[in-house]
Amino acid sequence: MLDQKKLDSLLAGCRFWKKVQCFETVDSTNLIVKDWARQGAEEGRCAVAEAQTAGRGRRGRSWISPPGENLYFSILLRPQAEASHVAMITLLMAIAVTQGVRELHLDAKIKWPNDVVINGKKICGILTEMYQSAAGSFFLVIGTGINVNQKEFPEEVKKTAGSLALELGADVDREVLLASVLRHFLDCYDSFLETMDLSGQKELYESFLVNKGRVVEVLDPKGEWQGTAIGIEKTGELLVRREDGSVEAVYAGEVSVRGIYGYV
Repeated sequence: MLDQKKLDSLLAGCRFWKKVQCFETVDSTNLIVKDWARQGAEEGRCAVAEAQTAGRGRRGRSWISPPGENLYFSILLRPQAEASHVAMITLLMAIAVTQGVRELHLDAKIKWPNDVVINGKKICGILTEMYQSAAGSFFLVIGTGINVNQKEFPEEVKKTAGSLALELGADVDREVLLASVLRHFLDCYDSFLETMDLSGQKELYESFLVNKGRVVEVLDPKGEWQGTAIGIEKTGELLVRREDGSVEAVYAGEVSVRGIYGYV
């Protein structure tokens, strides 16, 4: 079981994280934080669970959440920002997770926009949900799942999923990792709020970007095409150089890197 007192101690003095609450089994940490927000909770609340029965990933996919091994957590944000900024804030969590994992001397990278991978295996997924009030204000719930100490995976994801323990050859202290990720996220978030873009984090993000310099296939509803990823815009879009030399900002759809990942 996650140690609530240990987590509180690790985050003591951190002004932003007002309450990080540990649960055993929940349906979804995103739903818990959403309920808190509806009841008027301030930003900086975080729910972390030992297990989820209805964890979700992007595009409505389920997120496998076995008990007692990984980190499943969601945070509440109330940024004074435009709704169009939401996608950028999601990238901040990818940076924070990557920084926390790299402190374990693991070569974590980001697959654009926000999957964290090690040696071609996905070890973290992030789901951001935005809720808007009738008055026009909104809040964000960012849910993050990190495969920490899981050793076995279902057959359908065995080739694409990894964990920190499998890469490290030893179990990882989950409380220390979570506290590190939350502190790194706050640094990124503070920087974002100063400029309302990723200009303060662009260089760092690109240093983690596994797509950079690689041939990518852009899966666009208008038609698939290929080019070389060269970085990101300060607003988070992936910059891809086409074969004719022109550069295009990719806003939507999935980008897969051929020959690099075990998943696309």
